[in-house]
Amino acid sequence: MTVPTITLNDGNQIPQLGFGVYLVEPDQAERIVSDALEIGYRHIDTAKLYENEDGVGRAVAKSGIPREDIWITTKLWNDDQGKDKAPAAFERSLDKLGLDYVDLYLIHWPKPGQGTFVETWQVFEEIKASGRAKSIGVSNFQPHHLEELFRHSETVPSINQIELHPRLIQQENRDFARRHGIAIESWGPLGQGKYPLLDLPEITSAAEAHGVTPAQVVIRWHLQHGLIVFPKTNSAERAKTNFDVFGFELTDAEMAAIDGLDDGTRGGPDPDTF
Repeated sequence: MTVPTITLNDGNQIPQLGFGVYLVEPDQAERIVSDALEIGYRHIDTAKLYENEDGVGRAVAKSGIPREDIWITTKLWNDDQGKDKAPAAFERSLDKLGLDYVDLYLIHWPKPGQGTFVETWQVFEEIKASGRAKSIGVSNFQPHHLEELFRHSETVPSINQIELHPRLIQQENRDFARRHGIAIESWGPLGQGKYPLLDLPEITSAAEAHGVTPAQVVIRWHLQHGLIVFPKTNSAERAKTNFDVFGFELTDAEMAAIDGLDDGTRGGPDPDTF
């Protein structure tokens, strides 16, 4: 099965469907990522915060898959922002992953109160210029945070990774990103269990109509909106099911019904105050 790719504003192509490892225990990461790679995933999303970069790296090394065929994302944590800390933090992530480069490096949160995300972005530009990160981007940035970056840099982030699911469709942020050529990645795409998303009639009726699971419906909803999505699971069986989402297509009416679930509810922190 070939996963579609999205061409980023720097010309790099990212697999639209990936595998996330948030809250995957460090001692389980190698096994779980190995299973995902065997299923067919070629896009793995990790972060320093997750404390499982080394397990991800071991799985990649043992997979036998050419490095250039796997997209690896990691992220800079808040405590490491700033021109004095970010370079060393990036080197530590590379060392843990056992890689010469990552495909995507993200500022994990804007942390506007720190006032360091602009100078951190300038470090990211240097990392990209060195070839050790093929693409650079941000996570959890609001439009006004991005506008602040634009005032100090001509490098537009390739990606903004934001909380996005049917109760929080982030239309304003998505519209802003589209105008500026920034791809959107959805984190918490299945709602993180914070509300009974998979039991809602708008989801279950579509699942019944297509003979698929409610989770497959939600993943398909993300994909049809042109979003990049990487659901997380500890189960190889669910990982396989989550990957099998290219044999059906939601109707316009089904898409609209799911869009209508939006009420602005966040499961995670507010980027302006976190």
